[in-house]
Order: sequence, then structure tokens, then C-alpha cells
Amino acid sequence: MHLKKIIIHPEKFPTREHYPFNLEIFHQTGEIVLNSPITIFVGENGTGKSTLLRAISKKCGIYIWEGVYRTRYVNNPYEKSLYKALKLEWENGIVPGSFFESQRFQNYAGLIDEWACSDAEVLKYYGGSSLVTKSHGQSLMSYFTNRYRIKGIYFLDEPETALSPKTQLELLKVLSEMAKSGHAQFIMSTHSPILLSCPGAEIYSFDSCPLEQIEYTDTDHYKIYRDFMGEK
Repeated sequence: MHLKKIIIHPEKFPTREHYPFNLEIFHQTGEIVLNSPITIFVGENGTGKSTLLRAISKKCGIYIWEGVYRTRYVNNPYEKSLYKALKLEWENGIVPGSFFESQRFQNYAGLIDEWACSDAEVLKYYGGSSLVTKSHGQSLMSYFTNRYRIKGIYFLDEPETALSPKTQLELLKVLSEMAKSGHAQFIMSTHSPILLSCPGAEIYSFDSCPLEQIEYTDTDHYKIYRDFMGEK
């Protein structure tokens, strides 16, 4: 365990009119205590789980690769400010880490290839070969398998997006093994019932206010898939 507690300070919110500060869950949730090396955020779209994940990551000092910037018709000046209202408590000091988001990964993989043109040693951190020459799922698993062996705290935002069910099981194995090693901690948001089943993980539901820890079989995702498969 590296990070042991996340404290939210609503009194530091700059507004109540704009997202994410207009979400009641951030006003009602005082703190999140982390007792497991794997913490999972689950909930419907728009409930704030990915936003909180990014805010914690930024508060940890982790750079979040945003890809190519585009002009937006509507701009929210508070969209990425939640980290300013967070306080983190560490077990034995800050550790490095990374933030993963599937939709940005291809841009990141392309940059790795560019760096490798001048220093091929860069690739040893990603399995020893180019990520862009593999399928999307294969390149993701090469990244996960090699990057997560390094001591640190890792944030994953819906990593199942480009992964088949079989590959999700492979990722589940990687997370479990790295967490058991004692050097890696994971905080993840997901809609995948496969990843939600990670042994020993603590699951926090964003569908309740304040944020509530629940069992795997109590998640809507598990119930929906169970009922759907039972009808077939």
C-alpha cells in the first residue's frame, strides 16, 4: 500500500454550478480510506468516477497525457480543478506511477516509437518491441505486463474498452499478481464485471451518495450480466 486515504474538501470548491462541483457525491463524501492494493470505482456514466480518478492521479503528481488539443464549442473552466480540493495521505511517502486511458494510448504508443528511434533502450520498459506494430489489445497487454512491474501507484480509466473478455482475464491476472507483490497499488474505474471480480479488491459505488463500498455481487453490473446470461 502506498496511498492510504483520499480526503475531499468541499469548502475549497470554487463553484456549485459547474461540473464536477455540482455533483452531490463530492459534497457528501468526506474521505475514501484505501485498505486494499486494488480499489475499483463503479457507477453509471456521468457519476464522477473517472473525474475523481483523474483528480487523484493529478494530485499524486502524475502527468496525464491528453493527446491532441482541439477547440471546443463549450468550455468548462472548472472541469479539471477537482484535484485542488483533495488531500492525500501516504503510507511511506509519495511514489511514482502512471495514468492509463485507452483512447489516449495510441498517441502515447506512437510517441514511444519516436523516442525509440533515437534510443531503442526505451522499448525495454514495454516488452522490448514496438507497441504500434501489435494489435491494440496486444499492445495494451504488453504495456500493462511490463509497466506495472515497476514500484508505484497506477490509475486505470476503463481499461476494458479495447480488450476482449479473454484479454480482460489476462489483465485481471496481472493486477492480482502485481498487487500481491507488495510494490504496486491500483485505482481503477470500470464497467467490466470481469475486472470487478478482482480478488481482494475494494469496490466503491458512485451510484450512492455518499460514496459507498459494496460487494461485487451487489453491483448493478454483476446483476445485469447475471440476469442477461440467465435468460439465454
